[in-house]
Amino acid sequence: MSATNTSPTIIHLRAETKPLEHRSALTPTTAKKLVDAGFEVYVEKSKQRIFDDKEFSDVGIPLVEENSWKTAPKDRIILGLKELEEETFPLIHEHIQFAHCYKDQGGWQEVLSRFPAGNGTLYDLEFLEDDNGRRVAAFGYHAGFAGAALGVQAWAFQQTHTKAADGSLGSVSPYPNETELVNAVKSDLKKTGKVPKALVIGALGRCGTGAVDLLKKIGVPDENILKWDMAETAKGGPFKEIVEDVDIFVNCIYLSKPIPPFVNYDSLNTEARKLQVIVDVSADTTNPHNPIPVYTVATTFTEPTVEVEVKQEPRLTVISIDHLPTLLPREASEAFSTALLPSLLTLPQRQSAPVWTRAKALFDKHVARLN
Repeated sequence: MSATNTSPTIIHLRAETKPLEHRSALTPTTAKKLVDAGFEVYVEKSKQRIFDDKEFSDVGIPLVEENSWKTAPKDRIILGLKELEEETFPLIHEHIQFAHCYKDQGGWQEVLSRFPAGNGTLYDLEFLEDDNGRRVAAFGYHAGFAGAALGVQAWAFQQTHTKAADGSLGSVSPYPNETELVNAVKSDLKKTGKVPKALVIGALGRCGTGAVDLLKKIGVPDENILKWDMAETAKGGPFKEIVEDVDIFVNCIYLSKPIPPFVNYDSLNTEARKLQVIVDVSADTTNPHNPIPVYTVATTFTEPTVEVEVKQEPRLTVISIDHLPTLLPREASEAFSTALLPSLLTLPQRQSAPVWTRAKALFDKHVARLN
């Protein structure tokens, strides 16, 4: 569905401000397709985006200054990925982004209240759904892939370094492509002379599929990859199997309601514990129903792991980075933006297009909670 009316829909791609966030909601390829469909598209200049500014200008997309969205005309739709910087001025535009404020995350009221304060609107990317209730676009696959990669690297580091002498896994940086990431993880694993056993919960979803694929690509045999989903977790945790049977636990579930914890401090403090690395890809760090309530810190690419205080060896670390796909920013951005494009093309009809009317209704529902 193209935008052929006399007043074209205008999309303003803002530069990401989250440190080390290199992904983009639009790529040169998808931006060009929007323009070809009759949209106006403006792209803010950005030094941290994986796509050079020139890649957009080369396909005819006009560049504007970073952060110019704040003073842009009200009729522009502001498109981004990660949350806005913590500021207080009212938001007057329609915004499409991940806002992390619908599941009672810490500070959600302050984040959400800026939109009604300026008569703005939030279409949260996490909740853009098709008629079957499935997200129209998600970074899940690459989140799982990257999370499992870092989990194996953290485990390998812990096999070859002592906590006292060498600390924790150091800063990590994005890779230009998947092959280089896989080769780097293989190299780290080879240094240990061991093969880890891993458990992926949520293995049937996009995220879990990515985690399993990474483990297979680095040479972990099938018998060392435990794949759990709703059937295996139905009885409710904490689960002894996570603590005692595997080296690495990768959590890939989408938390939509309170559930019993998968692990807790009591279950971890046993002499039978084998578990050494938890990768919480879901990263519901501030969610009061986080099923991994053994850490309170959202980790970063600069400091990717946090220690869990356990009474017995071996050491246990958690990875809880909330933007894991930026480890493979180009591929993750292309996949996400391509999946999002059909919905973006219906923005001229957003007053009636189901994907947008549902997102607006959800926004209104949560705004009502502020009162």
